[in-house]
Amino acid sequence: MARLLEGKIAIVTGAGHGIGRGHALELARHGASVVVNDLGSTVRGDGVGRDSDEVVELIQKRAG
Repeated sequence: MARLLEGKIAIVTGAGHGIGRGHALELARHGASVVVNDLGSTVRGDGVGRDSDEVVELIQKRAG
């Protein structure tokens, strides 16, 4: 696959869940360096979640 975004940087807010997560993974798949940003709350908006860390791990495992 052509890496169309090689050498580019993408900042994705809300990357821990849903559309933001999908965008972060897809941008990395196309070669972008991705800044994964999420407030860290749970899906319900309370407490502290670690979902953005999981997205980073997925990107790293996929050689992003």
